[in-house]
Amino acid sequence: MKCVLCNAEESRVIDSRVTMQGASIRRRRECLECHERFTTYEYVMNYPIVVIKKDGTREEYNRKKLYNSFRIACKKRPVPEEAILEAITFIEESFSNHAGAEIHSDEIGEKVMESLKVLDKIAFVRYASVYREFQELTDFEQQISELKE
Repeated sequence: MKCVLCNAEESRVIDSRVTMQGASIRRRRECLECHERFTTYEYVMNYPIVVIKKDGTREEYNRKKLYNSFRIACKKRPVPEEAILEAITFIEESFSNHAGAEIHSDEIGEKVMESLKVLDKIAFVRYASVYREFQELTDFEQQISELKE
């Protein structure tokens, strides 16, 4: 595993534990060159999933993009990392129930919105503003009033 700090190729596993009901493994690692420690997560993907984008192009599902969307929405919010990872796992598990190996990006976006609505209302509005392409202040007001109901 490549070190995230110095890009060295060698590291050793210090600790491993199963997380999220056995859906992933969390590994604590130490770089053999710079001796810094970092955490990695391993997930099983049964088959590659293709995401159909809004413009019709197709690309392979990338967990990191989904994770980054959550991190940006939850920046400086009191949302635990474990809650984000559980939400991502829940979304990915819903893919496995999906007919075929293709899923529209809109379906993923809606599932992210559902998860964020439960995790943190501010993060939800942040994500919604980008996902739904808010243009006016009234777009924010309408979304917030819907949340209050």
